[in-house]
Amino acid sequence: MIRLLVGVLVFVLKNIYRDRPIPRFYVLETVARVPYFSYLSVLHLYETIGVWRRADWLKVHFAESWNELHHLLIMEELGGNQQWIDRFLARHVALLYYWIIVGLYVVSPRSAYRFMELVEEEAYHTYDQFLSANEADLKNQPAPQIAIGYYRDGDLYLFDEFQTSQPPESRRPAVDTLYDVFVAIRDDEMEHVKTMVACQAMEEQSSLKSPHTHLPIENPHTDLPAAQVESVDVRQ
Repeated sequence: MIRLLVGVLVFVLKNIYRDRPIPRFYVLETVARVPYFSYLSVLHLYETIGVWRRADWLKVHFAESWNELHHLLIMEELGGNQQWIDRFLARHVALLYYWIIVGLYVVSPRSAYRFMELVEEEAYHTYDQFLSANEADLKNQPAPQIAIGYYRDGDLYLFDEFQTSQPPESRRPAVDTLYDVFVAIRDDEMEHVKTMVACQAMEEQSSLKSPHTHLPIENPHTDLPAAQVESVDVRQ
């Protein structure tokens, strides 16, 4: 089922948008945000009804959705959403996939993470092929302002937060040209792949930690007085 869902998305992007790369990326990024919303929705539901509280998982998945949002904003600035048919298709596919992944995450979180691993892997290869085919042209174009604000001039806390494979502040992409921007987006997708793999490995133990978390897993409130620590029921 997972490969079928991914296959349908890939088929649409490769065939309908074969000769329109920027609208294709706009649709891809609109849909790519959705599974992270699904994860957040289910995690909030579980916390609300008292099943568990996974604070670090919420932080990481929100940071992932924030990263995909900026990919989307870049594609919009490049004109990917100009035609109504592209906006219509992207939003309706995104809505469909949201509910599918919500259901899948309830039944099998590991399968839901595997789905997103495959989507992000496909996105990585799609951007990589685009870079190889358009390197010279992209290097002659300036970076969009939204990309400069996100990758260089803005608050990079959330940028570091979704990259669980490396310590904070260790990756700072160049954003001098449009080529640099697409390289950064491509590499973001691989970081998402690594985080999805980590989520699958740690799902049973509920032990995923955000890059900014330094407290021990077994006692996430060591900065509180002992009496308060005992009274807090938090399962990371």
